[in-house]
Order: sequence, then C-alpha cells, then structure tokens
Amino acid sequence: MKILRTIGAIATGIIAFSSVTAAQAETRVTLKSAKAASSYYQMAAQFAEAMKTGTDGNIIVTVEESQGSVQNVMEASVRPGNYVFTSPPALIGLAQAGKGAFEGRPTEKFNEIRALFPIPSLTMHFVMRADAGVTDFAGLAGKTILLGKGSFGAKEGEKYLGLFGLTDTVKLAEAELSNAVAALKNGQIDGFVTAGSWPAPNVIEAAAGTDVTVLSLSDDELAKTKRDLTVIPAGTYNGQDSDIRTSSLSVVAYATTQMDDETAYQLTKTYWDQKSKMGANAAWWKGVSQDMLVNIKGKIHPGALRFYAESGFPVRDDQR
Repeated sequence: MKILRTIGAIATGIIAFSSVTAAQAETRVTLKSAKAASSYYQMAAQFAEAMKTGTDGNIIVTVEESQGSVQNVMEASVRPGNYVFTSPPALIGLAQAGKGAFEGRPTEKFNEIRALFPIPSLTMHFVMRADAGVTDFAGLAGKTILLGKGSFGAKEGEKYLGLFGLTDTVKLAEAELSNAVAALKNGQIDGFVTAGSWPAPNVIEAAAGTDVTVLSLSDDELAKTKRDLTVIPAGTYNGQDSDIRTSSLSVVAYATTQMDDETAYQLTKTYWDQKSKMGANAAWWKGVSQDMLVNIKGKIHPGALRFYAESGFPVRDDQR
C-alpha cells in the first residue's frame, strides 16, 4: 500500500508539473476591439481563432467589446502586459500630442504605443444607380442621396459634399442606411453613401440586383479629404469593370512596449500567415496588403519589425 501511495503521489506530481508547464507555454493576449454588433468585432473574433490555430494553441486571444477607438487608446495607458487594441493611426497621434479627447492627460504612456499590423480599413463607397448617369462627384448635383445618420460613413459623406461644393445642390434622403438598398432598387434615391471594409455587404447586395456605379475620387478630391487612398480592384462588385479609387480611414492593431518582442513577433507573423485563410471565410481580409504599412504613423513594435525585415515588407525609417 505504501508503494502504491508513493506511485500515486509521483503521478500526481507529474500531472501537476505538466499543467504548470503547459500554462507557462501558453501566452494570453487581450484584444480590445469594437461594439459586439460591428464588423470589427467579427474581425477580432476571426483573428482570435486564427491565432489559436496558427500557433497550435500557444497564443490565446480573448476579445473584449469596446465602445470605440477612443476607449481603446485610453486604456492603453493603464492596461498591463499583452494588451492589443485597434484604432485609426491619427487617433494615436492625438493621444501622444495630448490633443482632442486626450487633452490634459499624461502623454508618457501613450508614447509607449507601438503598431503591429494593419487590418481592413473603413472604405468610402458612393454608390449610384447606373441609370442616374452619374460618373463623377460633379454629377451628384440635383440627385437624391441617402447618407444615413450618426455613422462614420454618414459624417464623412456629409463632409465630402461640403469639400466638393455640393452641400446645397444634393438632396439628402431622410432615411436610415439600412433602407438604402431597397430605396435604391425601387428608385426612391439615386444613390447612397456607406463606409465599411470592402467588399461591403450592402454594396454587394445593391450591385446584385441593380446596375450601379461606385464613384472614384480624383487625386485632387482625395487630397481634400485628407484620408488614405484605397483601390478596390475591378471585379470586386458585380458589373465593376475598372478599379475604384476611393478614400479610407486606416485601422491598425496596436500593442505597447510592455509586450515582449517575441510575443509581438508571433502575433504579427501568425496574422500574415493566416490572412489568406481568414480571407477564404470573410472577404474583407483580402483588402489588406503589405502596402498598407505605409499608412501607419509612428513607431512599429520591434517584434513586428523583426518579421517585416525577414519578409521584406516595406518599412520607413521613421517607423522603426
């Protein structure tokens, strides 16, 4: 009996040691994303699954809901360890300069924010019925457009109308964006404005049943928006014969200097390794390319830089 007890104690010790070793090998990361109903929360969930699959369970990502990018950046100053969050690069600049929503807050912690990799951008779509005869922004004069209310796309669309001198010439439909496709198809509106990662589901739906034209911005118009250029390749939407040049608000995944270089390296490497697989299940990942690194303002995490150097991705000196 004494021998059996001894063997049992040894076995228990081995199991306990194995559990501790497994726990030590597993790296846990918190990803602060967006509202649970948003596409960006869905992206975060897909990313978390890709990390688990791509690292054989060695990196486990827990996704947290957020009320938006400002909250994500705010928490970067107080969250310890492996905290990852998403935000437009411009917001990081404001935090580090103590401006806007970050006025009066200490900037030291915000200066520790480091970029990892780009994720799908918020891309502007000006979608017009083909029979409205609109091929450029000047042609919007006298047309009825649905902007929606409160969203980034609605605010951005209204801004563009002002920038291009169209505020008093375009008729704005009083309806929610959720009604846009139906209103376009039955002729109640000439077009609608939406922002989302391309290919955008409501644009796919609109183009599937109606001949549509998605407007491109000229170089001058793009410069006025002060946004990044996104090129939506020909064939993305039904009937789209040529590339669409439009504006976008870049979104990037960030960490802080509290994350060790190896974890940042593994996150970045696995993200790019798994991106094509994620794109097979959700088309918005196809819109991400290494060229989007150019839209990152500020410093990239040393661990991510290691991967980019190995892979020959373009990185500027000011990002190092």
